[in-house]
Amino acid sequence: MDDKQVILSVKGLCLEFSHRKGAIKALRDISFDMCQGEILGVVGESGAGKSLTGSAIMGLLDDSAAITAGEIVYQGQRIDNLDDASRQALRGKEISAIFQDPLTSLNPVLTIEEQLTETILTHLPLSQSEALEKAIALLEEVGIAQAAERIKQYPHQFSGGMRQRIVIALALCVDPFIVIADEPTTALDVSVQSQVLQLLKRLCKQHGTTVMLVTHDMGVIAEVCDRVAVMYAGEVVEIGKVHDIVKHPQHPYTVGLMDSIPRIGVRKKRLSQISGSMPRLTELPCGCKFHPRCQFKQFGCDTTTPCLKQTTTTAVACLRDISIEEHI
Repeated sequence: MDDKQVILSVKGLCLEFSHRKGAIKALRDISFDMCQGEILGVVGESGAGKSLTGSAIMGLLDDSAAITAGEIVYQGQRIDNLDDASRQALRGKEISAIFQDPLTSLNPVLTIEEQLTETILTHLPLSQSEALEKAIALLEEVGIAQAAERIKQYPHQFSGGMRQRIVIALALCVDPFIVIADEPTTALDVSVQSQVLQLLKRLCKQHGTTVMLVTHDMGVIAEVCDRVAVMYAGEVVEIGKVHDIVKHPQHPYTVGLMDSIPRIGVRKKRLSQISGSMPRLTELPCGCKFHPRCQFKQFGCDTTTPCLKQTTTTAVACLRDISIEEHI
């Protein structure tokens, strides 16, 4: 990794849910670092554990979930074992979130002014008038026209794209060090999605904010992220710089994700797809969790669980010793 300062480290994180059939291992040995000012993409199919990893960092886990191993270290301090009050103090001020549905992220019975100023006053030593001034400046920064007038309005009076801009302003209003963006463009059309992503990228670079961008869209990853972690069935199977992952994917799952993306200028009657589906957490296969769907599986894949190992470009959890980029 470059000489950038590591602001958050997830080390060997394991998480289980209690279930009538026994403990369900939802996350297994998750490890990655996040550097100051970078955007780390986390990609994978539904059920891969992307959002759950973000919730673990935020301390927003359900009562049935428990971290059984590993640790989360934020600026040199372990935070996964803090009490509720200490975690609450971190949320919003130090670590903030942008959720995928802007309509449900905003309180429908409060004006935008009330929601922004409440957050600002909770975490910053400002007066009411100073908080309002900061809130209006934030709305202008995220591209809300006539911000001084529109801040008096309610969420339903804004379009989906405008609401997501407001949610971004809400997440950045107290200058957090880390933002967990959980599929922030899922409910938006393609043109608005691009605008919101570029806005998020620009604002985070200006504020020096570190972002964990959770998505299932490799196109989104390629557009805005610096590095990407590919997750499958509760494990990180590949992690590296976006250029290396996109151009030279090593893990068979990453290859499948990249091969399923339509390419401009390449005519195909049918897009490639990964056969099968993500396994249930209660029915995980032995060995490599991807091997039942893998077109490159070999002897030992069904019995040996691979660990992340560094290649010339990325860190990959695969038993193969050679690059498989030629199969794309």
